[in-house]
Amino acid sequence: MKRTAINRTVVIFDFGGVVTSSPFEAFNRLEAEKGLPRDFIRRINAADGDDNAWARFERAEIDAAAFDEAFAEEARAQGHELRGEEVLAVLAGDIRPRMVAAIDWLKTNGYRVGCITNNVPTGKGAGMARTAEKAAAVADILARFDVVIESSKVGIRKPDPAIYQLACEKLGVAADACVYLDDLGINCKPAAALGMVAIKVGDTAKALGEMADAIGVAREVF
Repeated sequence: MKRTAINRTVVIFDFGGVVTSSPFEAFNRLEAEKGLPRDFIRRINAADGDDNAWARFERAEIDAAAFDEAFAEEARAQGHELRGEEVLAVLAGDIRPRMVAAIDWLKTNGYRVGCITNNVPTGKGAGMARTAEKAAAVADILARFDVVIESSKVGIRKPDPAIYQLACEKLGVAADACVYLDDLGINCKPAAALGMVAIKVGDTAKALGEMADAIGVAREVF
């Protein structure tokens, strides 16, 4: 099998928006149902990015009840009514079978795989599922990874470089041996700065093609 000169042997995946559909799609549906401006939830979660309710919840500094209240206050300050619990109810995305198949191919062919996910301590399991069935499906996928780093467990969230460094330490590799996939450019930048090949995931097929190039295998395998 052809490998790159750097011999990238590790692929690290974001979870929501990469292995599962983006929560932003669900947020937009909720906004439409509530008559709210499009991307209203994203704007709230981006404002005061490291200290807002969402950021504190991803680091498990507050619980679900406190998030519900704090998010509602932030929404109200922006001129609309929306509870945090309503956002959490739509958070878990749908599994993308092609991404799961890619993870399986990597494992079968001797690559190590990791996951870095910003999540919150709500629902069932790391995927924040609201049903036991979905939680079991997510757990089955997460079991494939050699290392899973959850922001709500380690108290660090992307884009803090420390969370990428922690993943490398747990995997026992240097950053330049890794390819990193995330659906947010702000989360790709620190990975690239550390030496990883960072791939922003929009279209699944395009992202997998770029991943194949980065590890030096034929695009057709994915």
